[in-house]
Amino acid sequence: MKVIPQVSGYEYKASGNFRTTDLNYSVARVGTELTTYLKNKGFNVTHNTTYHDYPAYSGSYARSLETIQNLLSGEDTQIVIDLHRDAVGSSSSYAPTVKINDKYAAQMMFVIGTDGGGLEHPNWKQNLKIAVKIQEKANEMYPGLFRPIIIRNSRYNQHLTTGSCIIEVGATGNTLDQCILSMQCLANIFEETCK
Repeated sequence: MKVIPQVSGYEYKASGNFRTTDLNYSVARVGTELTTYLKNKGFNVTHNTTYHDYPAYSGSYARSLETIQNLLSGEDTQIVIDLHRDAVGSSSSYAPTVKINDKYAAQMMFVIGTDGGGLEHPNWKQNLKIAVKIQEKANEMYPGLFRPIIIRNSRYNQHLTTGSCIIEVGATGNTLDQCILSMQCLANIFEETCK
């Protein structure tokens, strides 16, 4: 699990560079916060915290594919979010933020997979349309909260549903508080977008 940086009051046991298996201090915690905010707004949310990238990153998408397929069986799912922390670089000082009111939130970024790598993914343009719609609303409500959308030639299991995406939350230098504020904003954006 990718980890939020250690700061006073948020110490954790590292299990690699910028990583921990402690769900209270990894990006899984950020997902838990998003789940709480969305449920409080009346959304039906399933949050899965299964380790797919530990002990090895290699094969993590194959492992997560099975988890997603099991979660989707028999469910009417509109959006699947694969929540990440941007692992760009290895510096603990890289922390993209935006000021919202008097606090700083971790910037976010959509990553949308395509069929450009040769694997079947007929709905990738629909996934992109949904991401654009959400990002447009975010730009109205919280200018600068989202960085530009990245489109990749891998499909990242996003072929399973329309409305699938990766959302990168912050990077190696962002604090847990900054990431949680981003989730509060994201829940507000979803509430406005999905009316």
